[in-house]
Amino acid sequence: MQTRLPTGERQAEIVAAALRLARELSPALITTTDIAGEVGVTQGAVFKHFPSKDAIWLAAMVWVREQILATLDTAARTADSPVDALSAVFKAHIAFVATHPGVPRLIFHELQRPADSPIKQEVRKLLTAYRKLLRRLLDAAAARGDLSADVDVDAAATLFVGVVQGLVMQSMVAGNTASMKAQAEPVFAIYRRGICEAP
Repeated sequence: MQTRLPTGERQAEIVAAALRLARELSPALITTTDIAGEVGVTQGAVFKHFPSKDAIWLAAMVWVREQILATLDTAARTADSPVDALSAVFKAHIAFVATHPGVPRLIFHELQRPADSPIKQEVRKLLTAYRKLLRRLLDAAAARGDLSADVDVDAAATLFVGVVQGLVMQSMVAGNTASMKAQAEPVFAIYRRGICEAP
C-alpha cells in the first residue's frame, strides 16, 4: 500500500490509473476495486476522494480536455505558418492518443450512452475549443492566401476532426494505436492538398 498523499495528488493518481486501465478495458467494465488495485490503495481510499465511479470518469475527462487543448495550443505556437500549425496540431493530437489510448475508449463509451451527462458536456467543451483553434488557424491561412479560394473553413475544420477520429477508430479496431503515428504524415498531406492553393 502507498503512503498518504495530499488530496489533489491522490485524485490525479486515481484518474491516471483509470485511464491506464481503459487502455485494455471498456470503462463500463472497470470497477473501483480495479482502480484501487492499480493505484495500490483500498477501495475505501478511492471513495474518500471520489463519491462514485462516474465522478472519476468526469475528472478524467476534465483532465483530458485540459491536457489535450494545452498540447495542441503549444504545437500550434511552434509552427512558422498557419498551415504548418495545422500539421503540428494534427500530429500532436495523434501522438497524444497514442500515448493515452484509454482516452478514446472513454469518449466513445460515453457517447454511446443516450442521456446527456457531465462527461458529454466536457466532450462538447473540448470539441468547441478544438474547432475554435482550427478556425483561427484556417482563417489565418486564408488571410495569407494559403487556402484555395473555394475552401469552406467550417467544413475544413469538421474534416480535420473527422480525419483524426477516423485514424483513431481504425487503430482501435486494429488494436495498434502506434500505427496512427506512421499514418499521420501521409494522411495530413492529402488533407493539406485538399485545402491549399497549389504551389
